Amino acid sequence: MTHESVTSIRGIFLALVGASAATIGFISGLGELVGYGLRYFFGRIADKTKQYWLMIILGYALELAAVPALALVGEHGWLAACVLLVVQRMGKAIKKPAKNTITSFASFQIGPGKSFAILEFLDQLGAFLGPVLLYVIMLFKTDGSTFERYGYCFGILMIPALITMLLLLLTKSKFPHPEQFEPTRQEEHYFKIQKRFVFYLVGISLFAFGFIDYSLIVMHLSKESLFTMDTIPLIYAGAMIVDAVAALIFGWMFDRRGESALVLSTLISVCFPLLIFGFHSSRFLLLGVTFWGIGMGAQESILKAAVATIVPKQNRATGYGIFECAFGFFWFVGSWLLGVLYDRSMTAMIIVSMLAQLLAIPMFIISSRLHRHSETA
Repeated sequence: MTHESVTSIRGIFLALVGASAATIGFISGLGELVGYGLRYFFGRIADKTKQYWLMIILGYALELAAVPALALVGEHGWLAACVLLVVQRMGKAIKKPAKNTITSFASFQIGPGKSFAILEFLDQLGAFLGPVLLYVIMLFKTDGSTFERYGYCFGILMIPALITMLLLLLTKSKFPHPEQFEPTRQEEHYFKIQKRFVFYLVGISLFAFGFIDYSLIVMHLSKESLFTMDTIPLIYAGAMIVDAVAALIFGWMFDRRGESALVLSTLISVCFPLLIFGFHSSRFLLLGVTFWGIGMGAQESILKAAVATIVPKQNRATGYGIFECAFGFFWFVGSWLLGVLYDRSMTAMIIVSMLAQLLAIPMFIISSRLHRHSETA
């Protein structure tokens, strides 16, 4: 609720405090670069120390503290807001490899696709409730400027942030040794880079490069004036519901069909840039956001589930760090470039986004075939 509430209005808020489209694209990409790029190092630390819970709690504390602090940003404080958003992503970098590793341990019970799908479903339930909460707050708080109302919303988000920390501490006390969920295979001593993993990394890098960040989408929503400012968080909430349902469907599909589920989800979502940015139509825009949600659901469930099937238990946090470092770097470059293209040529931005996502599909197919070949060898 805390994190996704900010995401739903981040682009508008940055524009309100003076950031340009290129700056929003740069900061969104930089945040992802920090949030993903540092995960390799924190993954290595988690693997060496096995202090999974410590990494998770520290990361969440930093991430959640940065959100209410946005309420203290001044009306022209776009630089301070950008710094806080990057700090938020740094907290995510600290926690994420350990969090994904714990989930992968638990996935030994029911399958990685289902496990990460359930995690994403619950995550997106909060992502739905958060923007709805903001909508309700702004609906009843009619006094003050839009900037002041957004600041009030950031302050309210301190409540779910504190509840999150309490739940984390409770969960740690009940399951202090999550690595015991999955047995250790004696032959696994180190993570060896395989061809399948290389093609997989190329595929997810192309996907990340072309997948437009929601900050740019929400800024476009506000500029097109097809919806009121108060209803924009509800559109993001709807996308999160689509995300949650898509994660469940494609997560279950992954356990049966492998990476072909990722190919299908990419084919379905690839047209969202054209629908969102190519037409001045509320219907096409909503349809595009729906397809964007499908792509996000696949990204947050299948992409992580696949890593659990490739990387050994003893080095899994490092494997997640490598995967997410590559993903974040290309998300950063893509977000920056697409933000610049938005200001200069909307058509070029749409073509680059769609082409990059389409080029990812052959990489996923090759990775899937290498996996099947290794199983039959």
